[in-house]
Parts: sequence; structure tokens; C-alpha cells
Amino acid sequence: MANDFNYQSAFSRNLGWVTEEEQKSLQKKRIAIAGMGGVGGAHLLTLTRLGIGHFNISDMDTYEQANFNRQAGASMNTVGRPKVDVMAEIACDINPELDINRFCEGISSNNLDRFLKDVDLYVDGLDFFAVDIRRKVFAACADKGIPTITAAPLGMGVALLSFTPDSMSFEEYFQLEGQPENEQLLRFLVGLSPAMLQMGYLVDKSRVNLKAQKGPSTPMACDLCAGVTATNALKILLNRGDVIKAPYGLHFDAFKNKLKKTWRPSGNNNPIQKLILTIARKQLG
Repeated sequence: MANDFNYQSAFSRNLGWVTEEEQKSLQKKRIAIAGMGGVGGAHLLTLTRLGIGHFNISDMDTYEQANFNRQAGASMNTVGRPKVDVMAEIACDINPELDINRFCEGISSNNLDRFLKDVDLYVDGLDFFAVDIRRKVFAACADKGIPTITAAPLGMGVALLSFTPDSMSFEEYFQLEGQPENEQLLRFLVGLSPAMLQMGYLVDKSRVNLKAQKGPSTPMACDLCAGVTATNALKILLNRGDVIKAPYGLHFDAFKNKLKKTWRPSGNNNPIQKLILTIARKQLG
């Protein structure tokens, strides 16, 4: 019962890694998460367990069996149900005092200002192929001075990028303006993971089809994304610790047992990136 819930008790085991005052601060923060799928749903639950008290969440999709391998809310009991509603229910079962604004219609230019209202941090959980709305969200966050985190589930690893008011912008880094959709997808992929650690163990390249907007996924990658994202969210919200900001990035691959810190000044206009893009076009274009 909600009457039996006690915030201090529920999140007391966070203390030690955060102070009591920092935990109280996290309770007051509002995070916007666009997308409640593989990474977005995992983000919501991990950040809820961190003690974040306010969320704006969006997704227009419903669950299907193809989601079972990676999405936190996907089960036989939730097939056909809206992802936003299921994930909000699970999060509120962890913290009944949560303040969650649901955007069940997804996000668009029409509701973007409402979605980002009073937000302290934006966490990207949009589908990889949702290029147009992703660009609009990151541009709006830059205009409003809202820090952003995107963590990509690649293979059995995670590639992290953060954009803050004092870093490169999303567009400056990825250089998507004026490019056709397939090229934008390639630039987004290569910009996220300059090290491209995941490509060495892709056993069936036919499962990757950017034109058909298809690609494989793993539950391990989604969970890694949630852990890395929540850690960096804590650092940004509490102003404590080193935040890796674009043009720096971080790529950890659990299958290869490798961690790479990347640096791409000029983003995708960097000469090394241009070479990687040329290779990627041949392999995936």
C-alpha cells in the first residue's frame, strides 16, 4: 500500500555512495525519457531505484512478442498494452510517490515544450531509427540548456555520449544536416561508437538492414546502458564526478572485454571518422 511506503527506507541502501542530502536532491529532480523500449524502460526503472522522484516519459507503441528479448515491461501479460502505461505502473510499484507525466502519443513538435518543461536532464530512449524526432529533441534541449545523455546498446556493450551546455551540440558532433536518411543513420551509428567494437563478433550481417530499419539486440546491452546512464545522470544532477562530454565518448563491450574512451574533435567531420564512415557504408550501407 502507498500509505506504507517510506522513501527514506526504500532508498536507504543508496546512502554511502550518496549522502543523505544528495538523496534528497535526487528525489526532487525531474528526468525526461523519450521511448520506453529496451533502453528507455531500463532507464526508467534504474533511475527510479536511484530515487529520482519526477519523470516525463513518452512512447506511442504497444508490446509485442518481438520485444521479449530485451524490454523490461514485455511479457505475455502485457502484449498489446501501451508501453508507457506498463512502465509507469512498474515504476510506481517501486515508488508509489513518483510523479510521472505520460505522453502516450509519443513526442513531436506539438508537445516537445511540454515534454521538456521543468526537466533537469533528458535521457534518450528513442528507437535507433527515429532520426528526425531525435534531432528535434536534442536541438530543443540545447536551446533550453538541458543536459542530455544517449547510451546505445550495441552488440553486448554500451556506447555513451553526453551533451551539456558547455560541450559540442548533438548536431555539431553528428553532422546530420542535409544528409539522406540512410546516411544519417550511418553517421549516428559511427558517431555513437567510433571504436565499433561490436562489429567483430556480428555472426550474421544479414540481420542488420538500415534501409529496412532492422537490427539485432541483446538484453545485456540494454542493462549496461541503464547502469552507465544512471551513473552519469547522478554525476550531472549532483554536479559530482567527471562527466564524459562530446566530443569524448565511452564504449564498453562485455563480449570483447574492452573499454575505449574515444575522442573525435569535429565529430563526424574528423578525418578518422570519415574513414570509418567509408568502411561502414561498404559494410552496412
